[in-house]
Amino acid sequence: MHIETADGKLALRSQFVVCPNAECHKATVEVLVSQWRMSPQGHKNLTDVIQAWRLMPESDARPFPEYVPAPIRADYEEACLIRDKSAKAAATLARRALQGILRDFYGVKPGRLVDEIDAAQEHMDGELWDAVHGVRKVGNIGAHMEADINLIVDVDPDEAQLLIELVETMIEETYVRRADRHERLRKVKALAAAKDQARGKGPT
Repeated sequence: MHIETADGKLALRSQFVVCPNAECHKATVEVLVSQWRMSPQGHKNLTDVIQAWRLMPESDARPFPEYVPAPIRADYEEACLIRDKSAKAAATLARRALQGILRDFYGVKPGRLVDEIDAAQEHMDGELWDAVHGVRKVGNIGAHMEADINLIVDVDPDEAQLLIELVETMIEETYVRRADRHERLRKVKALAAAKDQARGKGPT
């Protein structure tokens, strides 16, 4: 657009990206509004991005397997979806997803999130506990942990993103790691059974 606006001269740009992973091959589609200016050589150069929209998929939420409880996945996915629109609402959903993990995976008794985290410490990997403890000391996140789970506490976008990443880490270190371990053990047992059967059928 060549008309000067309050935000400068604007350009609308679309971007398509296809995942190179053969098992995925999904497309990401984004639309961006940027400022632009003419270079001394007469080229139109895009500068600062004013606003961006992700059209497909709607958020950058990771697609976790169905063995992760549906309510936890739903809260996590919605937190990712609204993070840029409302950081404090996204943080509330991420906090609820975190509490869901603590109650379902670690079996802690319901209470304040801060107390549930403390109750899970003895059952949690040391490095994971250090990460959780480190996150809850950042900015207003500590107030989130101590408040009622449905109370909206003001946080900035970086704090909301940190809570979302903590939920992702917790899911990886609980449900995903447990499922991977079960699958490895299943394969070992199946291989051992096959070897044992083969020896039984062979010459004595």
